[in-house]
Amino acid sequence: MPAHLVLVHGSRLSAAQWAPQLPLLEGRVTLTLLDLPGHGTRAAEEFTLARCAEVIHEAVVRAPVDDEPIVVGHSLGGYAAMAYAAEHPSEPAGLVLAGCSTTPTGPGAALYRGVAALTARLGQARMTRVNDRVLHRLYPTERIDPVIAGGYWFDPTVRAWSEVMQLCRPSMLSDVRCPVLLLNGQYDQFRLGTRQYVRACPQARVEVIRRASHLSNLDQPEAFAAALLRFADSVQRR
Repeated sequence: MPAHLVLVHGSRLSAAQWAPQLPLLEGRVTLTLLDLPGHGTRAAEEFTLARCAEVIHEAVVRAPVDDEPIVVGHSLGGYAAMAYAAEHPSEPAGLVLAGCSTTPTGPGAALYRGVAALTARLGQARMTRVNDRVLHRLYPTERIDPVIAGGYWFDPTVRAWSEVMQLCRPSMLSDVRCPVLLLNGQYDQFRLGTRQYVRACPQARVEVIRRASHLSNLDQPEAFAAALLRFADSVQRR
């Protein structure tokens, strides 16, 4: 059976985050790109992790009948994918958690709190300008402009990260039996809790994308897509 990837974006972005991967994945797997509540096409919805789990579940059950659903979540989308997997541990054929291999408490929560505070202090217009400048400095125009075109979604930031810090723990994966890939950038501080996640989910495989930061799918688009395809192939062989 072919693999069907349900791609779940990170905080403040939308499904457009996956634009660099689309030409690398299309034709190899089938795809669903979804927006989390409070983001993109779901901007009018209130963000809760419980609602995120429902949205992901709805996308999985709508996948083509003969395809094996693999949920791929990055950062906030990865924690949302964990919330979904905790509710539906036997449903996905595979789970890819990118940029979220840390327990968001204590020192692990510092970045969440800092970005949320900065957003509140600067306001949305200034944060938009800051984001545009930073992203254009980091990435080629042809790679980042399609991502930026999806917009920034700041309203859910404080609520979203507050729920992540309160609710998300490695134990959410303890009942998951499908293959799991912990996929992180080499320089991503969100991979510092990888060992705790592997202890909670012993079948999890760990892969590090070299020369990549937290936004590994933007830093190394080809390597990120190749990791997804290798994992999808391994799920199909299983």
